[in-house]
Amino acid sequence: MTIQFERNFEAPYETVISVAPGIRRLLARNPSPFTYKGTGVAIVGRGPVAVIDPGPDDPKHLAALKEALKNETVSHILITHTHRDHSPAARALRQWSGAKTYGFGPHGSALAEDGTVVEEGGDKDFVPDVAVRDGDVIEGPGFVIECVYTPGHTSNHVCYALREGKALFTGDHVMGWSTTVVAPPDGDMGDYLQSLAKLLNRDDAIYWPTHGGPIRDPKPFVAATIEHRRMREAQILACLRDGAARISEMVPRIYIGLEHMLRPAAALSVYAHLRQLIREGRVTSLDEPNLGGRFRLTDR
Repeated sequence: MTIQFERNFEAPYETVISVAPGIRRLLARNPSPFTYKGTGVAIVGRGPVAVIDPGPDDPKHLAALKEALKNETVSHILITHTHRDHSPAARALRQWSGAKTYGFGPHGSALAEDGTVVEEGGDKDFVPDVAVRDGDVIEGPGFVIECVYTPGHTSNHVCYALREGKALFTGDHVMGWSTTVVAPPDGDMGDYLQSLAKLLNRDDAIYWPTHGGPIRDPKPFVAATIEHRRMREAQILACLRDGAARISEMVPRIYIGLEHMLRPAAALSVYAHLRQLIREGRVTSLDEPNLGGRFRLTDR
């Protein structure tokens, strides 16, 4: 099963556009290999509105966002997760609008109890005014939004389901232009696969990722994404059978022709798979498990 990516996406930067009834988007000018064309800030409702993933803390972007919202009343600021292209603008938007922020918790908070230290690339300044959990409902004039906890890309990732139109704002959990990077320790492949399976039991009609265009036929897309991850798992096991013990040996065999600058992200995804395979007892680490360590198939 092949993932049917859609990369034909164009939108004006820092300009609010209507994309569906009750949904507008504003594209931040922060394109990169990991953000695609940039962060797509979602504005839900009219008059009183909810803003989902306000984006980076960039003065020009903040000015454009405030201009787009000047005739609105921001009632909620919703954060899918705390990467720096999603949540940092929430602080300035909160100060300007007076709206409360909503999210699962600070960066890495889902792992804090066991002492896990997560990567430095997150927005560690964000602390939500309201900590949401799976199934929580957020209501505003004209919209009802359900919180869907989807750890995997990060431990604090939440999707937001707009009941009007059966639209799911998927953050970075599922994207139409690319697969999602799962970077340990905050990212977890086992959690990610479970969160994908969770979406198959829902009846959402359309996904709005924070990067790129919508996914209009969600269930086949999610099923293909799960199958893709299982294929990567099989490729890693094949590498181990062939004697490749290190991630640096596996990446060029699995990701043929991958741009050099993207190899570190690919290595992190392979590492995430290996950590899950170790938990399942199928792979053994010959050193302390890390990106530079050696791995082998577990003797049966």
